[in-house]
Amino acid sequence: MSKIAFIFPGQGAQKAGMGKDFYEQTNIGKEVFDKASELLGFSMPELCFTENDRLDITEYTQAAMVTAGIAMMKVLTERTGIKPDVAAGLSLGEYCALVAAGVMGEADAITTVRQRGILMQEAVPVGVGAMAAILALDASKIEEVLEGIEGVQIANYNCPGQIVISGLKEAVEEACVKLKEAGAKRTVLLNVSGPFHSNMLTGAGEKLGEVLEHVEVHTPVIPYVANVTAQYVTNAEDVKPLLTKQVSSSVRWQQSVETMLADGVDTFIEIGPGKTLSAFIKKITRDVKVINIDSMEALNALVENGL
Repeated sequence: MSKIAFIFPGQGAQKAGMGKDFYEQTNIGKEVFDKASELLGFSMPELCFTENDRLDITEYTQAAMVTAGIAMMKVLTERTGIKPDVAAGLSLGEYCALVAAGVMGEADAITTVRQRGILMQEAVPVGVGAMAAILALDASKIEEVLEGIEGVQIANYNCPGQIVISGLKEAVEEACVKLKEAGAKRTVLLNVSGPFHSNMLTGAGEKLGEVLEHVEVHTPVIPYVANVTAQYVTNAEDVKPLLTKQVSSSVRWQQSVETMLADGVDTFIEIGPGKTLSAFIKKITRDVKVINIDSMEALNALVENGL
């Protein structure tokens, strides 16, 4: 029996204009954006729809991405009746997956990621940490090289041939040199404001844990895949500890996709701006259907053509 996964991109996929057509053309989309504005005390449509510097600042990006993702998902389910069997998200995107899985209410997800963004932004002074993408080198070889360098670790296992490392700027730069020597095709320093998913964010994760103490979570209605373990979460009591660890732990996206594939997922619907996750999945397997919903045009095409 075929299964459908809703998947949600993380920070870095944001772009000005995301969700604007959902806001302008649907009542449901408009309600989500307006509710976010009310909850956070600033205009979410202005943040998401206009060219501005704030959209790329972590403390704003995270709330914007989750708002847009929730709006698109709600319109998708209303217009098509499609319901996911499982959900997953890359890093920040896991919060949209929590909403899709019935674990967290949309208001709690939006306000929590606003705090998460602030905590991550403040955790490490700008310029102290760094992240880099390592292309065309096996994960096992990268792990081996990093063992000999203090202050750097794998942040993301995205797909075969693309791993992201994170940590102290000097350590990341040293790792890039050694990974090139070890056979990496390219190493690319990323334009990010902090060393996300590294031990340098442990304190931010602990503070997020305190925020989560006041957030209500429910038993998942459908399973979702946690970044930290790449395994299904089916119990409410596991949610908060995993979200606390997620900030400073590796994002096991490739392994998460492999978990869903092993469970029979054969249709992945990426909800949110860009096609990043779809590209990753196509590098993991060519044997599944991948659909992007990042515009009303794409949604209308899905309504017209079906799955």
